[in-house]
Amino acid sequence: QVQLVESGGGLVQAGGSLRLSCTASGRSFRLSVMGWFRQAPGKEREFVATISWSGGSTDYADSVKGRFTISRDNAKNTLYLQMNSLKPEDTAVYYCAATASYGSRRWTDFRYRGQGTQVTVSS
Repeated sequence: QVQLVESGGGLVQAGGSLRLSCTASGRSFRLSVMGWFRQAPGKEREFVATISWSGGSTDYADSVKGRFTISRDNAKNTLYLQMNSLKPEDTAVYYCAATASYGSRRWTDFRYRGQGTQVTVSS
């Protein structure tokens, strides 16, 4: 079992930065593949990034590649998403999620999910 709580969202101007955190409880965090997803108003939830249990492998959606960085600190049971050069189209609720196997970008494959944190980017 893994319980996930996101934090760090807020309002930022275009071009600015935010760092999201996702704190996990449960001993399984170190063995879990972690991911970030987002959902904008009126749109489907979409994949943002994922990271392997060791942190050695990462995958990004094309829309955020080069601007966002996913990382994790297994000693702190925490997942991060550093978001730079933010754009208004990055406005969404951001969710962290956990799964057992690396390689999927599908929300339905991530069994454990947080409640989300709002990110709003003004133009």
